[in-house]
Parts: sequence; C-alpha cells; structure tokens
Amino acid sequence: MGPFAETTSEGMTDAELVTGAVAGDSLSLENLVLKHQAWIYNVALRMVGDPHDAEDVTQEILSKMVTHLSTFEGRSKFRTWLYRIVTNHVLNMKKRPREFNRTFSVYGEAIDRSPDIDLPDSKALPVDADLLVEETKHLCLAGMLLCLSRDQRLVFILGGIFCLSDAIGSEILEISKPAYRKRLSRARGRLRHFMEERCSLVREGNSCSCSKKTAGLISLGEIKPTKLRFARGDARTIKEIAPRKLISFRSFWDTRCTPLFRDQPFYEPSDFVEALRGITEKTDFKDLFELN
Repeated sequence: MGPFAETTSEGMTDAELVTGAVAGDSLSLENLVLKHQAWIYNVALRMVGDPHDAEDVTQEILSKMVTHLSTFEGRSKFRTWLYRIVTNHVLNMKKRPREFNRTFSVYGEAIDRSPDIDLPDSKALPVDADLLVEETKHLCLAGMLLCLSRDQRLVFILGGIFCLSDAIGSEILEISKPAYRKRLSRARGRLRHFMEERCSLVREGNSCSCSKKTAGLISLGEIKPTKLRFARGDARTIKEIAPRKLISFRSFWDTRCTPLFRDQPFYEPSDFVEALRGITEKTDFKDLFELN
C-alpha cells in the first residue's frame, strides 16, 4: 500500500485514524504510525544512505508527527500534512556522515580507486555471490543519490523513484508544478550523465562492473558479507508497490537508468510503535491529548 492511499487494510482513512488518535485512542495512533513508517523510512534511507541513520531519522519524523498531531486542522489531506513534515525534516536535518564531501567527481574518483577483483569461489563465501553483487549495486546507487543536492535528491526520490506526479509532489514540497518538473529533470540529468559514463548496467562496455567491484569493496570493509545493509533477496521491489501511473514520456533515461532505482528493495524498517510509546506515556503528552 502506498503512502498516498486513503485507507488502511482495515478500511479506515487517515482522517478517521487522526480523529481517533487525538481523542485518545492509542490503537488509532499506532495504526497511523504503522501505515506510514515504512514509506518514511524508505525516503529517509535514500536521503542519508545508511540504514542505521535512516532509522534515527524516521523516529525523529514520527516523533514530530505524534507530538504535532493535535495541530492538524484537516484543511489539507493528512498525507500532505505528514509528508510536508517529512520533507522539511530531511531537507533541514543535521548533515549525516555520508553526505560530507560528496560530489560526483569525488565519488567517481573513489570508484576508480576501488580495485577490480574477481570474487572467490562461491564455496569460500559466507553468503550467495549474487547477493553480494546486489549489495554492491544498491550501495553504489545509494552513493550516487548522495552526490545530488538535498533538494534534487528529495525530488528524485519522490518523482523518479516513487513516481509521484507533479500535482502531488509540488503540493508536498510547496513549489509550483513547473518548478517540481524542472528540479526533477536536473536531478535525472546529473545522474544520467554520471551513469552513462561509468555504469555497465546502463551502457555495455563501461568500466564499472558490480561483479568486479564487489571483492574490492569487501577488502576495503565497505561491504560486510555477514552483515549486508541493502541486499534483500526476498523483498518486494519499489516498482511493485509504487504508484502505477507513471509519467507517459519514455526517454532513454526512463528505460535504462531509473529502473535501477525502482528495482531496489522496498525496505521494511524496525517497528517504531514500541519506541514511540515512550513518548505517548509521558505526562505532558497525555495532558495534551487529554489521556489522563
């Protein structure tokens, strides 16, 4: 279920859940968190490039949602209100470690320095070799996203990966539709330029091959075979659950580059309900929602 679906699996709308939560129904509040936590986490992960940092960011965002829920007046859809909190937070949060000194030029040089090494025999590996190569691919795609400025990164995540239309995307970001499309086009162009020059998944004959880089990244400690961060062999992909109505224009970029990002796993985060109960049990929160 996408973040912009109006109902839960039980048929309750966001508005009904908000009404129940503000009235003191803890189950409504928990269902609201459960409905949106995975989508928030997947946005956060692609903004910061690290699963652990993404969990911290997700909890910060959900804490804001919970503590500001009583200010939601229903003038807009809840999804718009919530995802404005999400976008404002990820655009203005403290810079994460992987964002420092990250440009396409610097990233390209780092890739060039990474040695091309054949993987050892599969019997010598603790996990399937294909899964390790998938880890390399997703790690590299995450690194590319971090080379974009935050505003371009966010609009590419929303429009390029999760396929939000200019109508929804511009509403969330509070910019015009032309500005949304222009920002998305620039982000696509920068990624396309980098990938067409290097990535063998986009253009055969390019120098950078995931299978050749995997062993080198393991030797450098960037990939830990027994503790994979990105590869999920049995996970659903983004394209399976993102909105089906895509932009009708089909360019080389759309058919060769964007699918690499949409083929990434849709990650299920830790359950944040339990962590947020610590907030809801506080006296000042109970007073705010008249739970005493």
